Amino acid sequence: QVQLVESGGGLVQAGGSLRLSCAVSGRTFSWYTMGWFRQAPGKERKFVAAISWSGGNTYYADSLKGRFTISTDNAKNLVYLQINSLKPEDTAVYYCAVEVQRSYSTNYYDSEYGYDYWGQGTQVTVSS
Repeated sequence: QVQLVESGGGLVQAGGSLRLSCAVSGRTFSWYTMGWFRQAPGKERKFVAAISWSGGNTYYADSLKGRFTISTDNAKNLVYLQINSLKPEDTAVYYCAVEVQRSYSTNYYDSEYGYDYWGQGTQVTVSS
């Protein structure tokens, strides 16, 4: 029903910037939350940022606040992740996800359980 395709990853030197894109397709009438997660080699997938349709609220992992910016273009069904001042520790596969069905009263925007569909990821590699 819903497909997500990430793009924009690549090899970037430390201190540079990158904008990741996620194209969402499928017949859906609404969505609650779109999010970005990342997974470094040998580590768990972790929350990066999320944005809600209602109210336009944005959420970020505390350690990433300031360097990462999430945004959407709802008319084009796109979600973006702008990354500035890239660091080697940002190296990871970045995934986008969407919540289309609210299963709980709580918005689990920072948890994998809060999303219904996932993309395949895009690799971001930061060299020092």
